[in-house]
Amino acid sequence: MDHNNYPVMFATICAYFLLFSIHVVHGITTTTTTPSTISTCKQTPFPQVCHHFLKPTHLSTLDDKTTVSLGELALQATMEQAVEAHRLISAMDPNSFVERGKSAWQDCLELYKDTVDLLHRSVNSNNKNPLDTHTWLSASFANQQTCQNGFADFQISSHFESFPSMLSNFSKLLSNSLAIHKAATTPSTSSFRDNQIHGRRLLSDGFPDWVSAADRKLLQSGGTASSADIVVAQDGSGNYQTISEAVEAAAKLGGGRIVVYVKAGVYKENVEIKNDITNLMVVGDGVSGDGFIAQDITFENTAGPAKHQAVALRSGSDHSVFHRCSFKGYQDTLYVYSQRQFYRDCNIYGTVDFILGDAVAILQNCNIFVRKPMSGQSNTVTAQARTDPNENTGIVIHNSRITASSDLRPVQGSFETYLGRPWQKYSRTVIMKSNLDGLIHPKGWFPWSGNFALSTLYYAEYMNSGAGAATGGRVNWPGYRVLTSAAEAGEFTVGNFLAGDSWIPAGVPYSAGL
Repeated sequence: MDHNNYPVMFATICAYFLLFSIHVVHGITTTTTTPSTISTCKQTPFPQVCHHFLKPTHLSTLDDKTTVSLGELALQATMEQAVEAHRLISAMDPNSFVERGKSAWQDCLELYKDTVDLLHRSVNSNNKNPLDTHTWLSASFANQQTCQNGFADFQISSHFESFPSMLSNFSKLLSNSLAIHKAATTPSTSSFRDNQIHGRRLLSDGFPDWVSAADRKLLQSGGTASSADIVVAQDGSGNYQTISEAVEAAAKLGGGRIVVYVKAGVYKENVEIKNDITNLMVVGDGVSGDGFIAQDITFENTAGPAKHQAVALRSGSDHSVFHRCSFKGYQDTLYVYSQRQFYRDCNIYGTVDFILGDAVAILQNCNIFVRKPMSGQSNTVTAQARTDPNENTGIVIHNSRITASSDLRPVQGSFETYLGRPWQKYSRTVIMKSNLDGLIHPKGWFPWSGNFALSTLYYAEYMNSGAGAATGGRVNWPGYRVLTSAAEAGEFTVGNFLAGDSWIPAGVPYSAGL
């Protein structure tokens, strides 16, 4: 099954408030080191690559008089290789590819541009929050894997000589950087998280401290046509009739916050907001803004079950929150692509792998509706894509309900439904304190292909209820476990896994703990 290439998506915006905000918090931890730090290369997953890319001139700076760490040098080398990969991709002639190859080339170009930006933040950040660097490195892994899969799936890697080896080296550099960073910062990460868990970092008016005074004023006003830079209206009364046109126009304006006001209506279109479109706020009719990123919106892909991959929403936005939203599709409905994401009181509909991706994602108090698939198909709720064991990513379903939708309920005995299957080697999914309906197969989980990932994945269940929650007949894979410790399960809460107390906007209800 290929999750890297999708048909055109249709997003149905059924309600009325949408805020896209890119918030960058820079973070890296520096430590005083000595030449003995060089031996750390031996402890990385790929020591030969570590030694090869950390030049002797770099290593000579590791002495008692400097605060440059091996982790920083590894990050610098990784960023340099990302820049080189982006340069190589940019220099390619897209006309030399078949049509599908052009798509893979364009995807890689954008993915590596994003990766260079993520690594640049990690290298040059002054903030001492190591969670940011860990997240940005993990997101870079998602980008690299997506690019590599695109070339492999289209069978166009034969067009290149040096590029596939570049991808391989870059993957190993990322893996090394993750390992070094995690080993060096785990204690401080825990300390930072513990310091934040007792309260949100909010200003007196109830907004997170990263929301500027001007943005708070806009949000409190609820957003109106008079305060907007661009107005979207299907009846022609605005500047544009589609959201995509408005986003494209906003990208050309630049120079501070751009407010797009969307009048009430159903907008069937593919809306793409690229990472170079920053400071964009999209506000809809009917709801006053309380600082949420997305509220009361339905994202729907109308392609139907026979169209295979049909994403309704793909989110790679850090610190993103979706509150009271609905995501409707069949296969691959909600693509939690990368970075930190929180879903609260949402409805998600689908059939095959319909919650998928490599984000740090928690779905809390959500309704997950399994739909009727095509004949001969089985349903799988999740397909998490963690590629490296040191990534901080995973899909957590907490205090939610997994049940059959109205079209499946009369025939649910004719189709098997599983909680998930491992898209990548270190796939990690946790389902806790949720109600699992009787449609869940007794084995619970489904393999991807043979024994792939069964010993390296992390699949866990904790204190679930309902007719499908019994764990006595579950799979006996080495990576599957039934959690009995509240402390272990607590690692996957909003307060710990997302450090959500420090950034989830006021007004969005959530439980920080179990």
